[in-house]
Amino acid sequence: MSRLKRLFTTQDAKGTFGYLDSQKKYELARTVLYFGISLSLLGAGIAATGTKVNLLTIVAVLGCLPACKSLVSVIMFFRFHSCPKEAAEQIERARGSLTGLYDMVFTSYDRNYEIAHLCIGGGRICCYTRQKDFPRKPFQAHLEGILKAEHYPDISVSVFTDLNKYTERLSQLQDPEREEPDRESLALTLKSVAL
Repeated sequence: MSRLKRLFTTQDAKGTFGYLDSQKKYELARTVLYFGISLSLLGAGIAATGTKVNLLTIVAVLGCLPACKSLVSVIMFFRFHSCPKEAAEQIERARGSLTGLYDMVFTSYDRNYEIAHLCIGGGRICCYTRQKDFPRKPFQAHLEGILKAEHYPDISVSVFTDLNKYTERLSQLQDPEREEPDRESLALTLKSVAL
């Protein structure tokens, strides 16, 4: 049942290791299903009436709207890749009790930002990306703007392109004395604005 559910919602899978690579299959399967339904309705209408001019043709054409939207999602997902297993193992060793999310893609009007992993802790969000030429300042401004709109004005965002520096920073964030916002609700907010 969970695989069928995943065809239509990513709520439980988003932020888990391997999400981007596995979601490609679900997006593709959903798109094929939607186009298949539209084509079968078109075929049923033609078979029943002997002409394309019937009510099922209209329903089939309207069914192409969600199918095309799903096709756009397929194209988006195929542009990105999951965090490598070796990097994930290194991150997990350093993460400790911090809340972590894998394979996050944040979209804006100007560009898409691919984050292999991010951690929430110590009143900060630390992100790791594999892109060496990652546009840090626009991403930080974009994410901090979203966080302010969602009533998290004091959260700062930092981005690392070096995995060793990122994992080193994660070990520094684990301060149980520091007061911080609810990490789980912050993680839900981040998931809701990511691909």
